[in-house]
Order: sequence, then structure tokens, then C-alpha cells
Amino acid sequence: MSCMRRVTEGGITLKRFCWLCVVAFGLTAVLGGDPNAYGQEGRDAATDLRWFDHFVVAGGGITWAILLPLSVATIWQIVLYGISIRRTNLLPLEAEEHAAKLLSQKKYAEAVRFTAEDPSVLAYVLNAAMGEANRGFVAMERALEESLEERSAKLHRKIEYLNVIGNIAPMVGLFGTVYGMIRLFASIKAAGSIPEPAKIADDISIALVTTFWGLAVAIPALSAFAIFRNRIDVLMADCAIVCERLLDSFKPGGESAGQEKKAETGEQSADLPTIPVA
Repeated sequence: MSCMRRVTEGGITLKRFCWLCVVAFGLTAVLGGDPNAYGQEGRDAATDLRWFDHFVVAGGGITWAILLPLSVATIWQIVLYGISIRRTNLLPLEAEEHAAKLLSQKKYAEAVRFTAEDPSVLAYVLNAAMGEANRGFVAMERALEESLEERSAKLHRKIEYLNVIGNIAPMVGLFGTVYGMIRLFASIKAAGSIPEPAKIADDISIALVTTFWGLAVAIPALSAFAIFRNRIDVLMADCAIVCERLLDSFKPGGESAGQEKKAETGEQSADLPTIPVA
């Protein structure tokens, strides 16, 4: 359970991101060899067309030092949030059934202890609402809404990294495109004429490969961000419905306008169960 709590609450911290960058850089350096050797005379033409050389090494430092680590970070977050942001973690059926059983048996103190120990969003929201039971049902509803908003905002802040990467990656790719074209025109100026085809290919490769990786990172990042955002909204709405159903036993029966006014002033209804404060 504690492991699942860490997965659910864990985001991609700066320390994790730095480690991902180091790993990606190391893999590129080991697999790619010397980037300056690309296009070297006498090198076998078939070797030059290797996938790794063609799509990573040819992109220069911008690709293997920035865009490749961003792609690793994107994959990491998609896997992490794909595991943690699920109904079985945020709204587990077992927790709902156990809380419903305790509340139906009027074991309110046990229900408070159970929801305080369970790491799910459902338990957190129920615990916050029951903590205001002695102040009236209106106060419970207010606590329910506030706790839902808090957890929803926390989840949205986590997935916001995907949105940031999805918007930054194309800009980095565009930067690489401009850099490659500047190098190309600088080569033409230095040669005084059209430079060697190999030199032109190197400069154009930087421009095209960086653009490729910028889009390759941005498309899945923004797609995953939209999917997780919609999933969070749906799960939070379902959580509100489930919690309201579980808290029906706290709702005063046949509440009139006068009783609502009484609840708003902080006076407790006679029908409202009393939960002992720990």
C-alpha cells in the first residue's frame, strides 16, 4: 500500500529528470560513437544510413543532449501516470464498499479511521467531509467540494509537465532548424561557392532531424496530457457522486428551507449523526 502511495503521489522531480538526461546522454554517447565522424571520407555509405546515425547523431548536440532526454522524460511520465491515474487507485471499489459497510452500520469512528489510513482520493474526500460532521451537513458538503478541488488541482499540476514538454519540444526543434540553416549559409560563405555535398547534408540533417524529434516528442506528450486531463475530470466527477451517495446517512431527512438556514448558521440538526473528535 505504501508503495502504491508513492507511485500515486510521485511526480517527475528535477532530480529524476536530471538522472533521465544523464542516462539518455550516456546511451547516445555509447551507441552513437563520435558525432564528428559523421560524413567522414572513406566511411562506408551503408553504415552512414544506420537508423541511429541518421535520426540521432545527424541531429547534433541539440538532438542528443536536449530532445532525446525530453523524449525519455515524456515516456517516463506517460508510464507513471498511466499506472497511477486509474480508477482502481483513485476510486478503489474495495474502499467504497468498506466505507459503505461501516457507514450503514453507523460505525462512524471506524469509518473516520479507515478513510484516514487509506491512500485513495475517495477516502481522502470522505475523511475531509466526515471531519466536519459536527458542524452540520452544509459544512460537510463544503469540505467535500474543497477536498475534491484540492486533489484535482494536485493531479492536474502533475500532468502539467507533459503540457510544458509538448509546447517546448517544437520550439527546440525550430531552434535546431534555424541553427542548421545558419550553419549551411555560413558554409556557403566560407567556401565562396557551393560547398561539398557531404557538408550540405550535415547542416541540413541538423535542421531536419531536430524538427523531427521536436514533433516526435510533442505529439505524444500533448496527446497524453489531453487523455490524462480528461481522465482526471471524469474520475473527480465520479468521486463526487460516490461520496454524496455514501454520505446520505448524514443528510437530515426532509430538510426544509428553515432547516437549511439553520444548518448554514452552524446549528446541528437533530437527525445528523455525531462523530467523536479524535
